[in-house]
Order: sequence, then C-alpha cells, then structure tokens
Amino acid sequence: MAEIVIAIAGKVSEYLVVPIGRQLGYLAARNDQQITVDEATRKGDKIRPVVRDWLNRVDRNTGEAEALMTDDQNMSCLNGWCPNLVSRYQLGREAYKKAQVIVGIQTDRNFPNGISYSVLPRSATFKGYECFQSRDSTLNDIMDALRDDKTKMIGVCGMGGLGKTMLVKQVAQQAKQHNLFTTDIFIDVSWTRDSKKNEEGIAKIQQKIAEMLGYQFKGKDESTRADELKQRLQKDKELEKEKDQKKEKILIILDDIWKEINLEKVGIPFKDDQTICKLVLVSRDENRLCKDMSAQKCFQIKHLRGEEAWHLLKNTTGDFVEGDQLRSIAIEVLDKCGGLPIAIVTIAKALKDETVAVWKNALDELRSCAPINIEGMDEKVYSCLKWSYNHLKSDEVKSLFLLCGCMSYYGDISMDQMLRYAIGLDFFDHIDSLEGAINKLVTLVKTLKASSLLLDGDGSGVGASRLLFMDGDHKSVRVHDLVRDVARIIASKDPDRFKVVEVPSDQDWTKIEDESKFISLYCKAVLELPPKLVCPKLQFFILQSDSGASLNTIPNTFFEGMNQLKVLALSGMHFPTLPSTLQSLSNLRTLCLDRCKLGDMAIIGELKKLQVLSMVGSNIQQLPREMMQLTNLRLLDLNYCEKLKVIPRDILSSLSRLECLFMKSSFSEWATEEVCDGESNACFSELNNLRRLRTIEVKIPNAELVPKADMFDHNLTSYAIFIGSFGLLPKTYEKSRTLHLKGGDNNLLSRDGILKLLRTTEDLLLWGLKVCGGPIPMRSFDNLKTLVVMECHGLKILFLLSMGRDLPQLEEMKIKSCNEMQQIMEDGHVGINLQLLFPKLKSFELGSLPKLVNFGYFSFEMETTSEAMCSQGNPHINMPFFNYQNSNLCVKKREHEDKKRF
Repeated sequence: MAEIVIAIAGKVSEYLVVPIGRQLGYLAARNDQQITVDEATRKGDKIRPVVRDWLNRVDRNTGEAEALMTDDQNMSCLNGWCPNLVSRYQLGREAYKKAQVIVGIQTDRNFPNGISYSVLPRSATFKGYECFQSRDSTLNDIMDALRDDKTKMIGVCGMGGLGKTMLVKQVAQQAKQHNLFTTDIFIDVSWTRDSKKNEEGIAKIQQKIAEMLGYQFKGKDESTRADELKQRLQKDKELEKEKDQKKEKILIILDDIWKEINLEKVGIPFKDDQTICKLVLVSRDENRLCKDMSAQKCFQIKHLRGEEAWHLLKNTTGDFVEGDQLRSIAIEVLDKCGGLPIAIVTIAKALKDETVAVWKNALDELRSCAPINIEGMDEKVYSCLKWSYNHLKSDEVKSLFLLCGCMSYYGDISMDQMLRYAIGLDFFDHIDSLEGAINKLVTLVKTLKASSLLLDGDGSGVGASRLLFMDGDHKSVRVHDLVRDVARIIASKDPDRFKVVEVPSDQDWTKIEDESKFISLYCKAVLELPPKLVCPKLQFFILQSDSGASLNTIPNTFFEGMNQLKVLALSGMHFPTLPSTLQSLSNLRTLCLDRCKLGDMAIIGELKKLQVLSMVGSNIQQLPREMMQLTNLRLLDLNYCEKLKVIPRDILSSLSRLECLFMKSSFSEWATEEVCDGESNACFSELNNLRRLRTIEVKIPNAELVPKADMFDHNLTSYAIFIGSFGLLPKTYEKSRTLHLKGGDNNLLSRDGILKLLRTTEDLLLWGLKVCGGPIPMRSFDNLKTLVVMECHGLKILFLLSMGRDLPQLEEMKIKSCNEMQQIMEDGHVGINLQLLFPKLKSFELGSLPKLVNFGYFSFEMETTSEAMCSQGNPHINMPFFNYQNSNLCVKKREHEDKKRF
C-alpha cells in the first residue's frame, strides 16, 4: 500500500511541481537581459519602463516559485513514511498556476522598441557658451517663447561683445535636445552692414535654407525662388492627414542683422498661421527688430554684473586672482572691461599666470588708454582689445592678427588663403618648406585663439577644406566683428601695418595715402580705376570687386611705381591681356587671379620671384610657355579651371621648386607616354621631375594615361588623385591621402606607380573595376582606413584571408552593387576572429549584393561604437560572420534602401 501512495505522490509532483522548475530554467534568460541592461546604463542610455517592470516581475515570481519548490521538498510525511497527499495536491495546483504565470512572463520578454533609448545630458551646452544666472533666465524665456504656438518671430538684441551669437546657438542646442524642431538653420547675415549687398544676400539666405531642407529650386530668379520657399515652409495639409506623419517644424536663426531684411522677398512666411517655421532675429539694435522687422517678443542681453563678471574672470585666469595682493587689482581691471564677456575673456587670457606687477601695469595702461568713439562699440572694448594686441608676444603674431583683420569682410577666413598671403609677405622667409610654413601658421593661429583674438571657423569659408589643412580645427578661422574693427583701427594708426580702404564714394583716389604699405581695397560700385595708384611703398594689395560692381578690368599703367608689391590678389576681373605694367612687379611673390576671365598671360613669365600662383575658377584655356621661367614657384592652384585644355609639354616639369599642385575639375587632356611631339600636351610622367612635390590634387580621365613605371619617385604627404571617368568630385576629403579609381582592370592595381600610392593611401574607392572572379590584389595596405568597392560586377570574392592581415588600420568598409559577389572573405576558415584581422574596424556596410552567400566563417567582436549594415542582399544569406559575441554591435537590415545613401 505504501508503495502505491508513494507512486501516486510522485506522479502528482511530476505533473504539478516539476513544470515550475522547467519554466524557471527558461527564466535564466533574465541574467542575459540584465547584462544588456547594465551595458546600456553604462553608455548613459535610459532603460524603458516596460523593461524595468519585466525584470521586477521576473524577480518577484522567481522568488515565489523557488519557495514552492522548497515546500515540496520539505513536505512532512505521515509517521515518517507516507506523504500528505492533500497538501501535495494543493501545493501542486499552486505550482501549476505559477508555471502559467512564468510562461506569460517569458512571452512578454520581446521588446520591439528595444530595451533602452538615448538621452542627451541635461547640462549639454554649445561649445564656448558660459552659463550665468542672468543668461539662463533669458534663455529660458526664449525657450518658452519658442514653445508658444502664437509666437512666430523672436528678437535677441544687445551691444556687440555681449555673447548674443553664443546665446542663440545655445538656444538651438536646447531646442534640439527637447525635440522642438525637426530642423534648425543658422545663418550669419553680417553682410547687412552694406545695403548694396541686399540682392546677393537674399539669394544666399534662400540657398542656405534650401540646402538645409534638401530642397532644389526650380526657378532661377529671386521672386520665383521666394514663392517656392514660401510654399515649402507652409504646412502641407495632405501630409498631415497621413497616419503617423511626423509634423515638420523649422527654426531659422538670422544672426548679426544691421539693416532690415525683407523676409517676404526671401520667402519666409512669418505672418502666416500655416507656417511651419519660427524665426530668431539677432541684432545690436532693438528698434531694428521690433519696429522694422516686427518681432513679436524681444529679449535684451545685458552686461555681466558683479559676481557673474568675477566668475568669468576667475574661470579664465584661475583661482590665483583670489590672492590678497591681486584681488583688489583684478577687480579694478575687471571694472575696465565694462561687463562685456569678450573684453573680460581677452584680458583674462592675456594676464593668466602673470605677476602682480604685470597686472598693475595692465591696469595703468587701461586707465590711460584714450577713449575712442566707434559706432556700436563700447570704448572699454577697444581699450581691452588694444591692450591684448600690444601684449602679444611677437611681431609675427601681431602681423598675422592685422592680416586677419584685413582679410575679414564677412564670414570665415580660409587658412589656405591666409597661408598664400603670408608666404607672399615673407612671414616664413626663413622656413624652407611649405610643410614648415603650414606648421608655423597653425602655431601662430593657436596663439591668437588662446588670446581670444581669433575664433574657430565653421569650415564653410571658400577653400576652407583643402588638403593642406585637414584638421577640423584648422580649416578656417573667424574674427569677431568688434575684434576686426579694432584690428583695422590699430592698422590705420600704424603706417607699417595693414590698412583696409574702401573706395571713396566720390571716387577721389587722391585720398588714398601714397605712403601706405598694405591696402585691402574693397570696390562696391566703382566705375573705373585711375590710370595709376601712386603708392611706392605698397607691399600688399587686394582688390575685391563686388559681384554687382561694374568694374571688371584694370588700366595698363595702373601698377606703375608699385615696385615693392609682394602680394596681389585680383578677383572677378576681366583681362583679355594682363596689364603691361604687371611685369614691372619684380618683387611679387603671391599672385591670385581667382574667378577672372583671362586671355594672353605671356608677361607672367617676368615675375621671376613668384612663389604662389592661383587661378581658381578662372576661364583660362591655355597656360603660356613663359611659365617655364617661374622656377621659384612653390604652389600652383588651377582648381576648377574647367576650360583649361592646353598645358604645353615641359612647363610643369620646369617648375623645379613646386611643392603643391592643385588641378581638381580642371585640365584633363593629358598626353600619352608614346607621344613625344614637342607641341603635344603635358604627360603625367612629367610630375616625376618635381622632386619637391608633396601635395597634389588631380584627375586623370583614363587609366591608360597612368605611367606603368613609378608615378611618383618621391614621397607625397597628401594627395587626392582621381583616375577614371568621374563626374563631380568631392569638395572636401575625410582623409589626407585619397585615391579613387573608376574603370580599368586588375592590371591597373599592379602598376608600379599605383602600387606605391596604395602603400600610403588612407581612402580608397574601387568603382567599376573589371575583375574576373577575384580576389582584388591587396598587399601592404598598412595605412588604409576607408575602403569602398562598388559596381565591380565580375568580382566574386573580395579578400583572401592572408590579405585581410595587410589591413591593420581599416576603420570603414562599404561594398555595394557588385552583382556577382558571393563572399567577402574566402571560405574555409571557421572560427577566425574578425577583430584580430581588422582590429580598428568601426563601420561595415553592404548593399545590393544579390548573390552574396556568406561573409566567411568568422566570429565578430567590435567596439561599442561599431555599426554593421546589411541591405538588399540575398534573403537566404548565411551570416555566420555575425556570431553576436558582443551585444553592442548594431546590425541593421535595410530592405530596398535608396541607392543614393552610398
């Protein structure tokens, strides 16, 4: 009988208690989920509430289930041998119910929206923005106004140097954090100082807004574009009716308004209830915003007072200003700054770590500084900035600062352009190489930035993203408008420094001093130049013609008596023949003829000391043979000379000191090696004679024109070389050594010249390479960081395993539109760790590979920032390449992805 009871009890336990243990086994996945949650938390992500609730339910029910199982094991027996069947039965029913609950929890484990989401830190601020209580209250008021649906246009005003631009950039940053707008557009409109630039400026605003919205104008005239833009910036009722259509909201910031902008002419519908945009207008003049432009709310930015000003000073100099001997002096110095952040920071940086004696001397000089009346500038700003200039450590830095003031009209200053002028002015006369000159220029600019006399540019200036300045912080610089005005005042008082001259409205040229050494002449509505400009000491002359000005040529005798001229920059002019007196400029070192219409240039051969020659965007059709005499030339820029068809043989090879050659979107009529006719065009092998060449930007339309022997026997430090039938070329580069190949076959990669380049290439594009089967021969690619392979339709295998080991620096790989591609890496090497092959790989994208079978049998462990994307591949693809050993790898399957993404 006892045996029967025990058997029955066993069955009860088997059917009612055992299942709970089985379900608890399934909940072991909770530990895996917790690992993922912990990792997301470490990255700063927010865990979704549904996930936290699930984890709590697991913990609670696991504890209760384990208690039931313990009770089952400890169930008392009758007289030590017979189990209590009633109690066991009741316990089993409870266990069965608990098992069903656990099954439900297991089912709820799927989280379609992921376990976490990214959040920006609440304290995130725009670079350079200082948080002050008075500023924060204003910022919060502006944010409230942006949230108010009734408010369409907001004004921010205050005198120069108070930090209005920084404040509105912080507004844009916070608006982005809080998802108030889908797009924010910041536009500098400082050109409004000059009312004659109105038409050109409106076109720039229209174009900037269109670019940021990804919109292409159909019309060409201003009014048609305004109508198009207005329609684009209004609500689309049809789109709003669509389910889940995200409402578009646009923030437009117009910074540094000097005169009224006609928003209707631009095409911004600011009075229309149907508009999807809001405007923030920034100006020094409150009336300009509220009365002229009808801003609904206007916020005044005030001077820093008391503790806030002291905090900024101390934050810049350090706590040592709190010392007994220095504090009282520092407070008086601070008072001379007038509560203006630009003055406080400039003075503080100059006096940082200086002795008490230096601080006392600074105070004395600030006290004695003569007041000066400048429109829109507090006299204390001038005193502080002038003092900072006087205390720059060297004449080199001072000269560069004044040069920047001379170059800065509106917007960024290209480091590339600054280098060309500085070379011409002998700033680096003692430095033998351009690389050394570049390093020196970067050092001087860093000194000026450290003094707050220069600011980081946004890289949008013309020519700001050249090969010579790849570092994002060194592409361009910006001069605050107050600093620029001070620089020009300083220069005007020093005959040995730079002078910015605007042509007098009465065109009385005698008002230009004949003792001037440095003149930047800005022509607005000049009808004609005088026969000559008598400036015998002139060394630097920039003539910038407004695009709407009628001036387009220069008299033949204009340069008589300018024998000391070293830098001459003429833009947008028309020269059927260069002025004959140009050949008398025997000391000229830099000549810029950008965007000029050029005809006969034979006399340029007389400029024997010329080191920099730039003709960017000109319509020149043939280089003159006389250029062979320019043996001191170090930099030649022919970028975007699209009509250039003739470069006579031996001209390029004669430029023995050439270090930089820029020919992007320019001459492409290279002769083949077999043509030895002296009348033929230049052949590419001529560049082998340029032993000092270090930087080149060039397009070769046909792979057959590439020399079979070494293409460069010397070491290039930076290059962008495009071989094949490319259309539009990129304006900027991510890497300093770029090689893009289109067309050709396997033999192209085997040529000695290409092989030598490949050893140093960082960015490689292989487009339409005629390869049968593959793999692509890749050896010793020690520096390759980016690899893109596209439309190589005969390619079946990209790599052999042994080749993978030759790519230790590879960070990014994209393979797309290769119709026959079956394998990325050869098969048969199970278990090889991809991270060991490509230790720095961060991004991997595949697209339009219909025959792709697998990636090769590799485990895959990548950094937390890594991302892999797979799109439009074979739906039956075998993907052992991704073993998901690292839970941070982001893999996205994208079907029918737009081809333009690549």
